[in-house]
Amino acid sequence: METTVAWKMALEAKTPVGLILTRQPVTDAPALKGSTRYQDALQGAAKGAYIVHEAGGKPDLVMVANGSEVSLLLEAAEKLVKEKGLKIQVVSAISEGLFREQTPEYRESVLPPTVPTLGWTAGLPVALQGLVGPLGKVYGMERFGASAPFKVLDEKFGYTASNVVAVAERYLSDFKEAVRKLVAAG
Repeated sequence: METTVAWKMALEAKTPVGLILTRQPVTDAPALKGSTRYQDALQGAAKGAYIVHEAGGKPDLVMVANGSEVSLLLEAAEKLVKEKGLKIQVVSAISEGLFREQTPEYRESVLPPTVPTLGWTAGLPVALQGLVGPLGKVYGMERFGASAPFKVLDEKFGYTASNVVAVAERYLSDFKEAVRKLVAAG
């Protein structure tokens, strides 16, 4: 649904637009309560970034991705909720530029500035660095050129739900320590 909406947005745009699509099968995000997936994508994508999985209160962790990694984060969020009891908010960020044009209130509701934020991309980490904030972390690719079936590459490079869970747990621990040091420094 998000690709359909992105295509519509590209056709209507007055500026250059690029769509980067995967060849791999991707599970679509479930619709938010009281909505349809198309409505969610239509309303959210136009704002550049939007919530695809609600935490049910203040999140313990926000995870943000663009494209096919959103479905990976949704799978990992399910594990973090069930196995660790965490409140997880998952965000799909299709355009940082459009997101920056939104009101501060909207941006802060999607990416709360005081909540640890973990970005996940199959591209360069810098692609999401502007969204995760100064204490955020981005997991991404720093190299190019591997060739194998996508499931083999996903496993090799850590694009699995179990790795997202492990990285999230380490990051939350590191985040708490960074905040502790900042508070101690006054």
